[in-house]
Amino acid sequence: MITVLVTGIGAIIGQGIIKSLRCSRYPVRIVGVDRSDRSPGPYLCDVFLRKPFCNESNPDYLSFWKSILETEKIDLIIPGLGVDIIFLLQNRQLFEKFTVPIVLNNPDLITLSLDKWLLGEKLQQNGFSRIPSAIMPSSWKCAIKLLGSPPLLLKPCQGEGSRGIVRLYDETDFLYWQKKTVGRWMLQKIVGSDEDEYTVGVFGLGDGKSLDPIIFRRKLSGAGNTLEAEVIHDELIEKNTFLLTKLFQPLGATNYQFRKEGEIAYLLEINPRFSSSNSLRTAFGYNEAEMSIDYFLFGKQPIATNLRQGIAWRFSEDFVIYDRNSV
Repeated sequence: MITVLVTGIGAIIGQGIIKSLRCSRYPVRIVGVDRSDRSPGPYLCDVFLRKPFCNESNPDYLSFWKSILETEKIDLIIPGLGVDIIFLLQNRQLFEKFTVPIVLNNPDLITLSLDKWLLGEKLQQNGFSRIPSAIMPSSWKCAIKLLGSPPLLLKPCQGEGSRGIVRLYDETDFLYWQKKTVGRWMLQKIVGSDEDEYTVGVFGLGDGKSLDPIIFRRKLSGAGNTLEAEVIHDELIEKNTFLLTKLFQPLGATNYQFRKEGEIAYLLEINPRFSSSNSLRTAFGYNEAEMSIDYFLFGKQPIATNLRQGIAWRFSEDFVIYDRNSV
């Protein structure tokens, strides 16, 4: 029996990791960690441990993790939240002391992925097509001159997924969101269409090589997660995936997001971690949780076999826990 600790089990990524672990060929005991116990997540785990109500820099938070390592006999840690990835990366020495491997990507890629502007600069410097962008233009007139007619996208330079991203249609929008957005921000031209958006899963080997990718053409929900995913083969997306992997040298589960416009595949972002569509990939035979056990725990190169074609949709479902005292 392998004991795997999964963080962020109150959210879709962590719950997807749990589902993928249950589908793997390994017998697993899952220890779930989250700030809240008010979700289905704790009931999907064998053990649930609630984070203390303090930030990650508080000594009590580090003590919480030490206690877990001392009592739960953890074999592998899989973080499901970006904030946990940063904490685990910064405190790696503690976990090395307990000889517990952590599923962490290339540290340089983790750092780069936190800043959308710097990621765009890196792409441009290495010959990739970059989405036309402008860093904090001083006026709407300047933005239009640089990027063309609206609508335009305003994105915080730092932040995951679709958080803080808004469409600007006119100067009123620009002035409002210019004041409301915290920290550095950027504007981007909207490239492609909603019908030409792709999410790609790849398991990197840390040396610029990887397993073959799995490519979804997708549609997004209002929350920015994948709502519909269809497995496809696309030579342009696949070519760019291999070139990006050669450049960034990811290690472990990695997610590229693209939009196509004509014969150009624009990279929207890189998630050097499990993404919200990880359970969908598992359903089609690309189980990144199982691959992570192979690679990070047993030191074996994983394989992706029996990939299936098809389409998947996500839908809402009720998860009910009855009061024990109810009649």
